[in-house]
Amino acid sequence: MSKRVGMEIALAAAEAVALCRPDVVAAYPITPNTHVPEHLSDIVAEGRLDADFICVESEHSALSACCGASGAGARAFTATSSQGLLYMAEIVPIVSAMRLPVVMIIGNRALSGPINIWNDLSDIMSQRDVGWISMFAANGQEVIDMAIQSFKIAEHRDVMLPVNLNMDGFQLTHVVEPMDFPDQKEVDEFLPPYKPYAAVHPDNIVSMGTLALPEIFNEVMKVKDEVLKNSKKVIVEIWKEWEQKFGRSYKPIETYKAKGAEILLLAVGSMVETAEVAVDEMRKKKVSAGVLKLRLWRPFPFEELRRAVKDAKVVVVLDRSVSFGGPGGPVFSEVRSALYNEAKRPVIINEIIGLGGRDVPVSDFVTIIEKAAKAIKETPKEEYEIFGVRGS
Repeated sequence: MSKRVGMEIALAAAEAVALCRPDVVAAYPITPNTHVPEHLSDIVAEGRLDADFICVESEHSALSACCGASGAGARAFTATSSQGLLYMAEIVPIVSAMRLPVVMIIGNRALSGPINIWNDLSDIMSQRDVGWISMFAANGQEVIDMAIQSFKIAEHRDVMLPVNLNMDGFQLTHVVEPMDFPDQKEVDEFLPPYKPYAAVHPDNIVSMGTLALPEIFNEVMKVKDEVLKNSKKVIVEIWKEWEQKFGRSYKPIETYKAKGAEILLLAVGSMVETAEVAVDEMRKKKVSAGVLKLRLWRPFPFEELRRAVKDAKVVVVLDRSVSFGGPGGPVFSEVRSALYNEAKRPVIINEIIGLGGRDVPVSDFVTIIEKAAKAIKETPKEEYEIFGVRGS
C-alpha cells in the first residue's frame, strides 16, 4: 500500500532510489543535490538497503565507478549538479556508448561563472548530445515516480541506455511536499531484478569500450542514434504500465488548458506549475492561453509536439539557459526546428527566464502571455529575449 509522507524532495528521491534496490551507489557531494547521496548513505548505513556505497574523490570518479559497476552487471546509481556534471563529462558519453543502464538524478543548477549555486538548466543543456535518455520532473511526486520508472526504462532489453532525471535545484530539492510512496512490494512487482545483457566476469570474457576505427565509426553512431530514438516507444509503454498500477499518468508532452488555446507556453520543470496559475488568471480575463509541459527531452517527442501546437497561433518557449551566440535558448531551437517543415505553424517566440535562480512570479508569466497576445497580430522583431534584464 502506498503511504503519504511529507518530506524534503531530495530525501524523497533517495528513498525512491532505495526502493529500486541498487547494488552500487557512487557519488560526490555538490550543492544543491548533496542530500540525495547523503541520505542514501544513511539508508545503507541503517541496513535498509543492501548496496555498496562508494565514497569517491570526485564526480568523475563517481560516474567512472558506476560505469565499472554497471559493466560488471550491477544496478548502479549516482547524483550530481552543475560543475559536477561537467566534471563527469568525459565519462558521460562513454556510458551511453557502452549501453550501460546507469541512472543519475541531476539537481539542476547554473553553470559557473560567475559562481552561482541556484537553479537553471544550463548544466543538463550542456550535455544534450551525449546519448542519454533525459527527463524532467515538475514536483516531488514526479521525482519519486520517475526515479523508479528510470531504472525500468534504462534496463529494458530494447533500450539498455543510461537515464538522467532532472529536478530543479532548491525549487524542488529543498522543498517539503506531501507525496505518495509506493511500498517495497509494489516496486518489486513493477521493477524486476536487473539481469544484464552482458557483464564483465572472469568466467564470461567480454569486451566493452573498445576502439572504433573510422571505417566503422559512422555505423556505430547511427546505431546509437537509432537506439535512443526507438527508446521512446518503450518509455511510453512503461509510463502506461505505471498509470495502470499506480493511477498517475505520464506523457512525453502534457497539456494544461491547451485544447483550442491561441497562446501556448511551453516549459519544463517546476516553473510549469507557476505558468499554469498564470494561465488560470488570464482565462478569467478571456485570454485563450494554455501550457505545454515538456517532460521528455531526449529522445525528443517530435510527433507529440506537432499535435499539441497544431491549432495554436503563438507558442512561447520558456528556456532556463542561454545558447550563447545562438538563436535563443536550446529548447527554443529544438521546438522551432521540429516545426520548421509544418505547412501551418504558429509564431514561435522565446523568453529566457529564471537564470541563476532569478525568481519568476506569476505576474511575470502574465506579462509574457500579454506580450504573446500582441504577437498574434504582429510578429515580434526579436525572436528571443532574456526576460527581466535590468538597465539599458
